[in-house]
Amino acid sequence: MGRFLKIPAAVLFVLACVLAVVGGGVFWGYSQFKGTGPLAGEVTVIIKRGSGANAIAHDLHQAGVLAGPLVFRVAARMSAGGPLKAGEYAFPPAISPEGVLRLLQSGNTVVRRVTFAEGLTTAEILSQLALTEGLMGIVTAVPAEGALLPETYHFSYGDKRQAIVGRMSASLRDLLADLWAKRAPGLPLNSPREALILASIVEKETAKPAERPRIARVFLNRLTKGMRLQSDPTVVYGLTGGQRPLGRPLTVADGAGGHVFAKTLKEHNLNVAKWRKIRPERKNGQ
Repeated sequence: MGRFLKIPAAVLFVLACVLAVVGGGVFWGYSQFKGTGPLAGEVTVIIKRGSGANAIAHDLHQAGVLAGPLVFRVAARMSAGGPLKAGEYAFPPAISPEGVLRLLQSGNTVVRRVTFAEGLTTAEILSQLALTEGLMGIVTAVPAEGALLPETYHFSYGDKRQAIVGRMSASLRDLLADLWAKRAPGLPLNSPREALILASIVEKETAKPAERPRIARVFLNRLTKGMRLQSDPTVVYGLTGGQRPLGRPLTVADGAGGHVFAKTLKEHNLNVAKWRKIRPERKNGQ
């Protein structure tokens, strides 16, 4: 015990200074870690896969998210909150280094989305995917025509294009299975695939959604009687090898994007005759 009492005052002074410096540094680092950051407005930064704490701190400092890399780098190495995850992150204004660390550990990346319009061919969907920023890779397994469900799909930066195609295929299978189970009895259709094909034809036959049930009934009646569909869109689709969507109105166009329906062949022929009569007049009036 006496040995400690004999420590020179100078040594004690130096020790006190060291402790004060260390304590001050810890306090400064803690306040910097908890305090607001320099970011004036939201910014998006992509953290690449395989990046370490040093590289991430440097990139965030360059992007203006961090005032300096030191505090974040030390905190990331000491944190028990898990590894820093790669991806695209949106950093809000004035986010603290602590907030940055928690965000990168959470993996709460930016959610992007891509929307596919109805009526696109598989080739057109793949072309849109190829131009969609944020997706990676190419589609090697090309699905059959009509095997993809067109809607809005969400993804994160770095997701694979093939994965989006897989999700589109799975979504269509699930939808078809659900609708097929709810189908009306006695339909002249043998599979969900046939129902999908008929629905595609009906959709392209008219620009008016209200007409689709009646047009569908026309085709179902023809199928029940063993008749040909006699649908212009199917002919166009076949002639173009699928490069042109199923296309134009058929039975009988009214000149305004809709149709005139008939219950008998005689009535249908009268409608056709009327259309042939007014068609040149409409053409000359354009």
